[in-house]
Amino acid sequence: MAYTKIHAIKATVDKAIEYICNPDKTDEQIYVSPYACAPETAAIDFKYTLDHCRENSPNKAYHLIQAFAPGEVGYEEAHRIRHLSDDLCKEHNLSVIIPGGERGKKYKEWQSDQNGSTWKTQLRRDINFCIKSASTYEEFLLLMRAKGYEIKGETFGEDAAKYISFRPLDKEHFVRSSARSLGKEYTKERIRERIEKKLERKAVVPKRDYSSRRIIDTSDEKFQNSPGLQQWAAIENLKIAAQNYNEAGSLSDLEHKITVKTEAGRSAKQSVVELEHRMKDLAEIIKYAEQYKDNRSYHIAYKKAKNPDAYFRKYESQIILYGGARRVLEQAGIKLKGLNEDKLRAEYQALETQKKELTATYKICEKEVRDLKRKQENLNQYLGRTQTDPVQEQFKKKNNPIL
Repeated sequence: MAYTKIHAIKATVDKAIEYICNPDKTDEQIYVSPYACAPETAAIDFKYTLDHCRENSPNKAYHLIQAFAPGEVGYEEAHRIRHLSDDLCKEHNLSVIIPGGERGKKYKEWQSDQNGSTWKTQLRRDINFCIKSASTYEEFLLLMRAKGYEIKGETFGEDAAKYISFRPLDKEHFVRSSARSLGKEYTKERIRERIEKKLERKAVVPKRDYSSRRIIDTSDEKFQNSPGLQQWAAIENLKIAAQNYNEAGSLSDLEHKITVKTEAGRSAKQSVVELEHRMKDLAEIIKYAEQYKDNRSYHIAYKKAKNPDAYFRKYESQIILYGGARRVLEQAGIKLKGLNEDKLRAEYQALETQKKELTATYKICEKEVRDLKRKQENLNQYLGRTQTDPVQEQFKKKNNPIL
């Protein structure tokens, strides 16, 4: 049976970490696995955080203990236990942070990911899908952003850029949606034309707005005893159903829109999660870059000191912080020569802007799904149909194919 306990560390964190990683207690550290740090620099990370933390707490860290009876589990199984919660989350379609997955990439690797035309085919597919799903050019842009694309040059006018350009989250450069780059069907003018051509039916909008109203329930006793009230409700329900149908196009179109908007919201939310992971990694890089810069002068002076031992005793903390920051940056693939903190902060700001846009996108999608489902409920109720969830129906079809 597992024994669990949480122990607060109130004194020296470095000694506590040394005790926790004791080779005699961890079979030469085969039971040691780090998360968001390295065992060699964990004490430095804690010290840096504590030096910059304003919280007046007596607890400097926490030691989480999980012990088993001798011989009950091996080191591989002990590490596997750490990931059980992630597996449970995956089973229930919840997001997880995976230290050994994509986040395990070095910062330099995902920053300088391969460029080229290999992903342009996917970009064309996404553009085609969003054109097919969108009712307006603005809705097309919304759906593309929900898929994780950053967009520029999308406006029209004298001062507008000539080309619309797209960039997915994992790419460094934008790609122009020009005839030469993607094909003549993918210029912004042609994209707008392709969307507008779908809108052949002219909608006749009632003077009074019934789009936000629900079908009146006429089963109540007051309606049964009043033919005049029944007639009024019938006319009102007809107007509500007519406007809902007018805006939806048809029940099948409405179900399709619900499915598309639900998927767009889910994609946008997932893109936000991925951005948050990258922002966390980049924030760590910025933190160590600052730590490296702030303490580099002490390292240089230490190397030049006539009495290095005395200088080290006087500035031990700064020298240790420098060494730790340098190791972390080198392990992350960051070139120390010409290290530019402003560029890193600008990149973080750009990711933060993308996150805000995607967050707004999935919130808009969630609101639109609620509105569409209300229209669907009205039409189903008016037509006497059983309510179905198009997203669930699509899921059933995928998992129960017709043979």
